[in-house]
Amino acid sequence: MPVARVVSLVPSLTEAVAVTVPGALVGATDWCSHPADLDDLGVARIGGTKNPDVAAVVALAPDLVLANEEENRPADLAALRGAGLEVLVTEVRGLDQAFAELSRALAACGGPARPGWLAGAEDAWRDPPRPGPRLRAAVPIWRRPWMVLGRDTFAADLLARLGVDNVYATHAERYPRVPLDELRAAGPDLVVLPDEPYRFTREDGPEAFPGLPAALVSGRHLTWYGPSLREAPEVLSAALRGAGR
Repeated sequence: MPVARVVSLVPSLTEAVAVTVPGALVGATDWCSHPADLDDLGVARIGGTKNPDVAAVVALAPDLVLANEEENRPADLAALRGAGLEVLVTEVRGLDQAFAELSRALAACGGPARPGWLAGAEDAWRDPPRPGPRLRAAVPIWRRPWMVLGRDTFAADLLARLGVDNVYATHAERYPRVPLDELRAAGPDLVVLPDEPYRFTREDGPEAFPGLPAALVSGRHLTWYGPSLREAPEVLSAALRGAGR
């Protein structure tokens, strides 16, 4: 299959395509930060994941637009299809599904369905390191208002494989808003604070949970499904081991 001209509306998929099918990407969102040399490679910026410039995407004449059912809005995808573009929409609610969807997307771009980095990621997650005894965690992803991981999320699946269970895994919503007093009262063993989408830091986040160990983790390794998955088990496990230190 020949290499396609690809516009990616998903940072994870942007990185995966750029690493696997060099030269395929012609457009990516403003939030696509990896690889760091995208702009030097002449990849056009076409707006955000939630507000892409449809006309700019169409002008690039891509053979394929990569999207995700969670990160991109149905109205934008419908507009792209209405303009005659082919849109491949991924769904990623867990690690196994991520591996399958990456294979599907890469093959559609004219690349190998199982490149070396993807095989390496599968191997890394086959028996990932666990930082200690199994624990229960609250995992905020935003504050003002506080929002947490709820049911059926990719990030919670990764944490569960590392021995950390999400206290809101059975919540009716996938990303519920939960008042801070309820978060504290849920009785987690620790709080996991990623640096995206909200940028939690040692000075912004842990102070809201006095007496509770806080693990500051890389949001890219926790929430991105791409080449970072290969090193994610070690990176996340190290952060979890260092909670509260």
